[in-house]
Amino acid sequence: MYPLRRNRRLRTNEAIRSLVRETTITPNDFLVPLFVVEGKGIKDEIASMPNYFRYSLDLLEGEIKELWSLGLKSVLLFVKVPDNLKDNKGTEALNPNGLMQRAIKTIKNVCPDMLVMTDVALDPYSSFGHDGIVQNGMIINDESAAVLSQMALTHAQAGADFVAPSDMNDGRTLQIRQLLENEGFKNTGIMSYSAKYASAFYGPFRDALDSAPVDLVDVPKDKKTYQMDCGNRIEAIRETLMDIDEGADIVMVKPGLSYLDILRDIKNEVDVPIAVYQVSGEYAMIKAAAEKGWLNHDQVMMETTIAFKRAGADIIASYFAKDVVKLIS
Repeated sequence: MYPLRRNRRLRTNEAIRSLVRETTITPNDFLVPLFVVEGKGIKDEIASMPNYFRYSLDLLEGEIKELWSLGLKSVLLFVKVPDNLKDNKGTEALNPNGLMQRAIKTIKNVCPDMLVMTDVALDPYSSFGHDGIVQNGMIINDESAAVLSQMALTHAQAGADFVAPSDMNDGRTLQIRQLLENEGFKNTGIMSYSAKYASAFYGPFRDALDSAPVDLVDVPKDKKTYQMDCGNRIEAIRETLMDIDEGADIVMVKPGLSYLDILRDIKNEVDVPIAVYQVSGEYAMIKAAAEKGWLNHDQVMMETTIAFKRAGADIIASYFAKDVVKLIS
């Protein structure tokens, strides 16, 4: 005799499946990454990220309005810095009238209620493509963290709601928090990339910002001396707890799909919101496979998105945000 309990009764049709579904996606789950460039009238598709674009400030306004109309209320800003403004110390990052600072003001002018988070890292500004100052063949930590804190302050002064240090230098969250407090920006939040791995999935992103490490003698060829080793698990919890102690309001795991175990580990350990970043390589793989007809684009997009939330993410930074929201609505 069959058991009295038949689990398949709750899978009979879409109505019952929707009614008992444990994990659902809404526009409020998303943080939308945006790439900004100098110029006017520019909407430049990124070759390795099909259907994703770099925007000049004038066209950024329209994109912000569209996001808001879709119910997407939070953005994460990145800037592509011209080569002539790059140097080893990231000097342009501190320019109060720099591209990032103007982008923040542009968004706040067109949509004051949009939550603006900003990337705090030196690699877009570095002539060497690193998230810190290069000296004697090494990335020097403390001097780099000091520059990052000053960079974060300029973002807060321009109107950013949150700053998001993505570099993985030690102690930078504390330096940023202390400087923001001392300068009166007590309500400016910090979303720290706490468990950011030295991953091969970042390639298309580096194409988008022209921020890959350069191949030169006496310059580290990769970011493995400061980003985490992909084989480490316990270290991610330690890094995250330290960032929270240093003042992080939100912590992040990056990349996403290959690190769902890390996301769940951290969810089990902390009581602050957790973000996950579905990175450019993950986006590009799905796009490429769908173009070949090997995968159903929308189904895989939704399955991976649900996986992040099911694993414990409170916030999902994803290049699929608009596509997902249009699909579910």
